[in-house]
Amino acid sequence: MNIIDELKERGYFEQATFEDELSELLEKERVKFYIGFDATADSLTIGHFIQIMVMMRMQKHGHIPIALLGGGTTMIGDPSGRNDMRSLMTEETIDENARRFQEQMSRFLDFSDGNGIIENNKDWLRNLNFLEFARDIGTHFNVNQMLNLDIYKNRLEKGLTYFELSYMLLQSYDYLVLYDKHKCKLQMGGSDQWANILGGYDLVRKLRDDKVYAMTFKLLTKADGTKMGKSQKGAVWLDENKTSVNELFQYMRNVEDVKVCEYLLMLTFLDTEECKRLGALEGEKINEAKEILAYEVCKIIHGEEKAKAALEAARAVFEKGISSENMDTFVLEEGEIGLLDLLTKIGFTKSNSEARRLVMGNAISVNREKVTDPKLLIDDNSFKEGELILQKGKKNFVRIVRR
Repeated sequence: MNIIDELKERGYFEQATFEDELSELLEKERVKFYIGFDATADSLTIGHFIQIMVMMRMQKHGHIPIALLGGGTTMIGDPSGRNDMRSLMTEETIDENARRFQEQMSRFLDFSDGNGIIENNKDWLRNLNFLEFARDIGTHFNVNQMLNLDIYKNRLEKGLTYFELSYMLLQSYDYLVLYDKHKCKLQMGGSDQWANILGGYDLVRKLRDDKVYAMTFKLLTKADGTKMGKSQKGAVWLDENKTSVNELFQYMRNVEDVKVCEYLLMLTFLDTEECKRLGALEGEKINEAKEILAYEVCKIIHGEEKAKAALEAARAVFEKGISSENMDTFVLEEGEIGLLDLLTKIGFTKSNSEARRLVMGNAISVNREKVTDPKLLIDDNSFKEGELILQKGKKNFVRIVRR
């Protein structure tokens, strides 16, 4: 099956320039393609995982991924979808974030023997000569057309800096550099990057008089259309020190029923027909599909051994109602602590007022028993055999032990 047909069948594909030509090129040649990753944090997220899955699928078809770390563009920040200017970061922080991105990507993609390439656009952006760049690159961008794009137009009333306006030029320049350096013929990215990607596509075609291409894929969204990737503790990270394997398992296990098939298709390597079969299950049986989804995602990201441990931990609570050494564990100091404070301390809630609402709404269990008293104190008597199981709803749980 052609890679574009596969991307369509699995639900990734959004749009592409000269789709038929691109499909033929990908069928005949081993194509170098790239996706950019601005280093805005010290870990990739589940949102990035869609891009990584696309790169992995492309590589399995013999194409060569270029993972472009945004050590230069991160210093400005992509204004797409933002209401204000991104907070500025130091070079040292950006460099460390990019280093961690590279470590994580190396778990998923093969960068050995020319099978894949890692670049960092700081190598050509941080020391650009402004006058030369403005003359050689800036003259190919029409400001009136740029301001009509949604990525900029939505910001005009509140204010858009020239600093941010330059982001498209720098990202477009990346494509030109990668074309010159590696004969890269395709840039890919999420659907929200279409305007930025077309900027580079047009620039390379104008200045190098060659056929290059652009493709975008769908974003990972919830049923209400918002981006997927937030838990009760914030972003869902690929670094297990920031989002544990058990947290990731629970997060995927808790997805909405209507999204199960889509997530199976986009976030796992299970056969297409198996994904559709699982996604079509109804009632209680859909939970089997969710468990498989959670296991497969954890297996790809953290390995089979850790995925099995997370599966066993989840089953220990959901099916047997007992503790497990594989659960997320929180170590609590000696002494008393209020239940509301504890819920907030372990990240189940963002505030004590939110914790109070959950307790009074019958959503919190201590050692498998519902609690409704927001004034409840947790002390030595709360622990059974040295541990306490705190549960939020039916699917979120933490094992608490004394120091």
